[in-house]
Amino acid sequence: MEPVGQVIKDFVTENFFVPDAGTIQGDTSLLDAGIVDSTGVLEMVEFLEQRFSIKIEDTELLPDNLDSIDRMVALVARKTSRAA
Repeated sequence: MEPVGQVIKDFVTENFFVPDAGTIQGDTSLLDAGIVDSTGVLEMVEFLEQRFSIKIEDTELLPDNLDSIDRMVALVARKTSRAA
């Protein structure tokens, strides 16, 4: 099974304009880099919910949870450990 971070990075590079995928690190701000906008955040949420069988609450739609690959990995980890 692929690591969660790699699955998320693959989704980002396949679905959003990323000039050089090698420049995206785990802590790269996808919003500040202009890779993901507000509509893109909604696409990311839908992807995360479907791919990892989690529910992201409205109160969790924050940059602290969704602004970078590392933050999304942490969110998925929290949500899947609660479900386990």
